[in-house]
Amino acid sequence: MSGHSKWSSIKHKKGAADAKRGKLFTKLSKGIQVAAREGGGDPIGNPALALAIQRARDASMPKDNIERAVAKGTGADADAAAIEHVVYEGYGPGGVAVLVDALTDNRNRTGSEVRYMFSSSGGGLGEPGSVAWNFEKKGVVVVDAARHQEEELMVAIDAGAEDVVTEADLFEIVTEPAAFAEVREALENAGVQLESAELTMRPSNRVEVTEAELGALLALLETLEDHDDVSAVHANFEADEELLERAVV
Repeated sequence: MSGHSKWSSIKHKKGAADAKRGKLFTKLSKGIQVAAREGGGDPIGNPALALAIQRARDASMPKDNIERAVAKGTGADADAAAIEHVVYEGYGPGGVAVLVDALTDNRNRTGSEVRYMFSSSGGGLGEPGSVAWNFEKKGVVVVDAARHQEEELMVAIDAGAEDVVTEADLFEIVTEPAAFAEVREALENAGVQLESAELTMRPSNRVEVTEAELGALLALLETLEDHDDVSAVHANFEADEELLERAVV
């Protein structure tokens, strides 16, 4: 059982609780700001902004919040702090490669805190490029296999998806980034309920972890995910289905 898809599904389900605390909205707002600043405030001509807005809508973020975030990113809000995108690379328990996407207005503070999280877990932060080679940027749509049959997902292949992978109780639909929006739309139009849909760094190779390593690894991933400046965490671990289920209960 690949931990990647299962962990994506778990994070998606946990998102509702994060949203109630306002933390998820804050992270989504930062993503919108950066996308708007780098590519302009029109989502039609800015695919990164369109994706950031779609993620916010998926989380039921209010329209006013989205509009304010776009305004901050385009400079309409003169008091907006400068937020930058930073990627941290390191190794967690069991030698698992971990990529951390962060959006921060203080690179030194965030870097120091992320480094501490890695070292506290028994892992370590690496140099740029030390683990990125383990990942490829892909669109990934996760569907609950209890709700849909694989045949229902063939519309994704017709829309340009690369593959439909069966992962225990989940289907993982993989696309090139350019085809992601069209594949997602095709699935939604076909009435397929999505567990999650995102552009992500998908592992090209995976490391199997033991039960002892898995507990420490998931603790690290959760700590990183919970950090205010962290927008996404990617890891190339693989774990037995039963071990993973016990670890996240």
